[in-house]
Amino acid sequence: MRLLTRDNNGKLTLREFDNHNLPAYAILSRTWNTDNSQEVTFDDLEGGTGTDKAGYRKIIFCEEKATATVLQYFWIDACCINKRSEPELLEAINSIFRWYRKAARCYVYLSDVSARDNKENGQFLQGWEPASRRSRWFTRGWTLQELIAPEVVEFFTFDGERLGDKLSLKTII
Repeated sequence: MRLLTRDNNGKLTLREFDNHNLPAYAILSRTWNTDNSQEVTFDDLEGGTGTDKAGYRKIIFCEEKATATVLQYFWIDACCINKRSEPELLEAINSIFRWYRKAARCYVYLSDVSARDNKENGQFLQGWEPASRRSRWFTRGWTLQELIAPEVVEFFTFDGERLGDKLSLKTII
């Protein structure tokens, strides 16, 4: 399993671990951009490119949340899996539930929910709830396993605002 981290020079890098020696890590659950070419891939990271893609925002989001909870490593499927390798892709598909289960934290990035227009005096207005219920995240095939596998699942808006976790939001979910 490959995990993302910052090296000593401040560069995002992939580190490979065997399943028996995994460090604590965060995992990102999100939807793909409608334009898949805007997702940062394994090849982008290996080549030192992709920082100009829209999907790079998700990487930085996950890194910031992981760092805030003292996690040095994090995993995002789009860029941690070499999809050109059929055996690796097959192993990843068969291992994803376990990888989510082992994650110290799972951050759900709701790219189609914003808090900016739904906040007053530092308090969320109820307007974000209908938007979150319509979020594409709830309509995709992987959502159920990504919701139940990790012990800690936290929900965030596009703006990085924390909405709550799977326990505090159980009636909405």
